[in-house]
Amino acid sequence: MSLREQENDGLTPSNASPEPIQDKIRLLIVDDHPIVRFGLTALLGVHDDIEIAGMAQGGREALQLLATIAVDIILLDLRMPGFSGIQTLEKLQTAAPNARAIVLSSFECDEEIYAAVKAGAQGYLHKEAPAEEIVRAIRSVSGGHQAFPRRIIERLADDRMTAGLSRRERQVLELVAKGLTNKEVANTLQLSQFTVRNHLNHITEKLDVSDRTEAIFIAIQNGIIAV
Repeated sequence: MSLREQENDGLTPSNASPEPIQDKIRLLIVDDHPIVRFGLTALLGVHDDIEIAGMAQGGREALQLLATIAVDIILLDLRMPGFSGIQTLEKLQTAAPNARAIVLSSFECDEEIYAAVKAGAQGYLHKEAPAEEIVRAIRSVSGGHQAFPRRIIERLADDRMTAGLSRRERQVLELVAKGLTNKEVANTLQLSQFTVRNHLNHITEKLDVSDRTEAIFIAIQNGIIAV
């Protein structure tokens, strides 16, 4: 049979290049609750482009496992006893620098999410997220993108614009910038002087400055506060 006849019959010529085989996304699931681990395994394992490379019930076990296997994506519970998700994220930067982590949580605590992003998380998912959203996030992060819900992106954008200062910290700094003493700030905001001092300490740490004068200058210059 001639080549033309083969093509007409719908057959592939023997010298044609085969379809490229797409690598599967190798996934590690880290959660202290067995029902979550096995539930996610059953949910995600049915997809042709996802391979469950392993499961771990905690951060330390995950790090030990990563010394023996290579993974692309880590689904990581934020709140685990003994060794938290944040601590695990920080260790992943050296233990598995090529892996990208998506954090899981039953809560939407701003401070935890911000800490996770700073520690290297590339996505955030609520544990009650629908299957389609989880799969979409895994594929997106595997492709080099981030996967944060719009509401989280908006919070993170606001956080970047305010250098991580909370609303109360900005209020304290604005009053200090207007010349009020700690006692006057405390009276105005109905806080103790001890709380005001704590806020000022947090402000200087977040802005990476040495004193309140420098903090005021940086905050005004970057539009964090208006005086």
